[in-house]
Amino acid sequence: MSSRSLIRIILYFIVVVFILAGFKFASVYQRAFKPNIQTPGGNVFYLYIYTGSTYDQVLETIYKNKLVRNKKSFEWIAKKKKFNSKIHPGRYRVSNKMSNNAFINMLRAGMQEPVKLVINTARTADDLALRLSAQIEPSKEILSALMKDESYISQFGFNKQTILGMFIPNTYEFWWNISGVDFFKRMYKEYNKFWNDDRLEKARDIKLKPNEVSTLASILINETNKEEEYKRIAGVYINRLNQGIRLQADPTIKFALGDFERTRILKKDIQVNSPYNTYLHGGLPPGPISLPSIHAIDAVLNYEKHDYIYFCAKEDFSGYHNFARTLAQHNKNARSYQKALNRRNILK
Repeated sequence: MSSRSLIRIILYFIVVVFILAGFKFASVYQRAFKPNIQTPGGNVFYLYIYTGSTYDQVLETIYKNKLVRNKKSFEWIAKKKKFNSKIHPGRYRVSNKMSNNAFINMLRAGMQEPVKLVINTARTADDLALRLSAQIEPSKEILSALMKDESYISQFGFNKQTILGMFIPNTYEFWWNISGVDFFKRMYKEYNKFWNDDRLEKARDIKLKPNEVSTLASILINETNKEEEYKRIAGVYINRLNQGIRLQADPTIKFALGDFERTRILKKDIQVNSPYNTYLHGGLPPGPISLPSIHAIDAVLNYEKHDYIYFCAKEDFSGYHNFARTLAQHNKNARSYQKALNRRNILK
């Protein structure tokens, strides 16, 4: 064989190798970088990977939500990138037409998207735990148990009756898979940020502790949905506390009865045996009767100074109240409201 023929054969072999390598590269490139992720309706989809999930469980979740077009190429890339040894729990933002490479890189690096957790309303600790568990990974049972664990919450200065006051209604940014314990630590940090020097000084001026301010604020938001009346009603209650008069707040009776939809408080209702019955017991109840709002807390701290001692819902059912300085005037206002209830046949 001549040297020229040998050179031709070698060149031919090199060309074949390059062609085959090109095909191989193209195949790998297609598997890794070609769009292979599909989301329902082409919209952004949030994938939740629970703490302790295995590789197989993650695959099951991905396939159940039909996020992958070609499973074979997806699993091939996942194996090459050793995704099975790098499972990170969290909430992941999945975009339509992502490549296998981009999707797996996001998951194996734990590049999750935070949750905008909203705290705005709750009647009880169990109610709050349920609302929170719908937004972060810890279950209602875990969160509720922590709220009722006296030895645990005492480190924050709370007990089972006052714990609602630690949760300041607002929107917070959290990692979805935060633990229950870390969640409580963060909320206590937010609580201390909220109760700044200005608010603490105002609380001292009205001779109330932050927990007591929150308790009174929780009564406010259950007395009226007219925020413009918060400061005036707060002033009534501050006057009664300062003069040693029982609050006689109807919302505390509803809380004691466990009947939050009740419109009319009857004479027999105010005899309910409960520390939350402010008709029988002087001062504030043991803790908040619902989650207090920031606006209500600030209304207590900046209450309207006046000499009203009483208030009663207006007979026009507008949601506003009549205020009175004397019992005689209050009784007159109360009779007008009771007559209006009777006309509408509202018995409870």
